[in-house]
Amino acid sequence: MAASRLLLAGAAALALAACSPQKPATPPAQFPATVPEAPAPVPTPVPVQDPSAPVEAPAPGSPAGLPDDRTPISEAPFTPQSAQGAANVVQTYYALIGEKKYAKAWALWGDGGKASGMTVEQFAASFDKYSQYYGNVGAPGEMEGAAGSSYVEVPAIAFGRLKTGEPFNLKGVITLKRVNDVPGSTAEQRKWHIATSGLKPVQP
Repeated sequence: MAASRLLLAGAAALALAACSPQKPATPPAQFPATVPEAPAPVPTPVPVQDPSAPVEAPAPGSPAGLPDDRTPISEAPFTPQSAQGAANVVQTYYALIGEKKYAKAWALWGDGGKASGMTVEQFAASFDKYSQYYGNVGAPGEMEGAAGSSYVEVPAIAFGRLKTGEPFNLKGVITLKRVNDVPGSTAEQRKWHIATSGLKPVQP
């Protein structure tokens, strides 16, 4: 009889344990995941251009080139006072700059170089950033007169390379002026001189 009571007590204990709610297990401690740092971006190397690399003149008719004027140019001799004489002054101007003879190029501006808006030293310094500098001129326009002087517009381009190796292109119109052959004018005044330059940067 005692054994039966013990068996009943054990069964009751097991039944009570089965009905009791189970305490949930403690989850393991959570730690934030370590996010690896993204590698620093590798800068793209800037291609170095050779300042002495050859450079070609923009083609006529292109955005940076001279007008594509197919009118034959007269091979007849021209006088220094003619429109072609004015264009020749611009061509000489570019040649002097290409040879780094800046003082002589500056003197081709009107008023003894002052029409450039710079002193001869400032003028020379303005070309210090170039490693190569060339220029071409187109056919000059018709001569026009005003107040005892004559004017001619000459289309022109300048091109070459900066000392960084980058190419550059300039395009515009250069206006030249000379005093007409009137009493009191000097021989220097009767020569063509650069009055203004309208060259501006353009994309080829």
